[in-house]
Amino acid sequence: MTAIQLESASAQSKHEATLPELGLVCITVSQEVRFRTITRTRYLQFDQKERKKALKSIYEDNLQRLNSALTFCEKHSIKLYRMTSNLFPLCDIEDRIGENLLESMSADLAKIGERAAKLGIRMVLHPDQFVVLSSEKPQVVENSINILQTHARIMDMLGLPRSSWALMNIHGGKSGRGKELIEVISQLPENIKSRLTLENDENAYSTSELLEVCQNAGIPLVFDAHHHICHEKLDSYDDESVTEMFYAARETWDNPDYQLVHISNGKDAFKDRKHSDLITDMPSCYREAPWIEVEAKTKEEAIAHLRDWWEGET
Repeated sequence: MTAIQLESASAQSKHEATLPELGLVCITVSQEVRFRTITRTRYLQFDQKERKKALKSIYEDNLQRLNSALTFCEKHSIKLYRMTSNLFPLCDIEDRIGENLLESMSADLAKIGERAAKLGIRMVLHPDQFVVLSSEKPQVVENSINILQTHARIMDMLGLPRSSWALMNIHGGKSGRGKELIEVISQLPENIKSRLTLENDENAYSTSELLEVCQNAGIPLVFDAHHHICHEKLDSYDDESVTEMFYAARETWDNPDYQLVHISNGKDAFKDRKHSDLITDMPSCYREAPWIEVEAKTKEEAIAHLRDWWEGET
């Protein structure tokens, strides 16, 4: 099944589904899905031969672990998987060792992407906090685009579609720079912009502010209800503004069946920004969400708990 066929088939299946698809974020609370990494400092202590050996071992292991993540998702009927942003560490470093190794593994990456397509698993990405497209510093913006370009290249090698189906989700970054953010987005390469989404946060950008950016930039908004209630200091996920922003965000998606939202709960209090182990509260309107990324500490256990909760209400 091609990437385009997967998009079409999965979109059709959403019309038939009665509940949202729940997404696993990167790793499992168990040891079943874990990834290796290496620090830049340690890497630079090696000579050229040792660098290549170290990265080759990590890349091969992580590719196998990505395949294991698909197996885990298949076993637990999970159709949405957020890949780690550090799948291939230091693949964009100046010595180009990682870049060349990655290129040599292109056929293996393609097989992983093909398997995801056959399993009907949607693969997405959330680049790290260093991606700030609205920064006042040109070097930060340039580095951010380079990071996104590396991620886009990996997604291309996986054979993932250039659309919001295989999204790369980031935050708005530096506050008060919506116009600058729109301008930077307008100039992004197609393999980045076609996948790019923005997510509201707790501090820099309200949902309404980022909604305006998305509308003007022509990219989707990933609505996070917990960020929204923290930013607006609300006392309920069913506050009118939560529902309003959820449906407003849906309008930014070219295909509403691709709409993805995030859910987390506060650990020690409703508006606590630290994530709880499980999800025990969420907006009623989220029952209308096609896809929900579950941002809880216990990962797959939180997904199972949500499913049991919903099944108990039917």
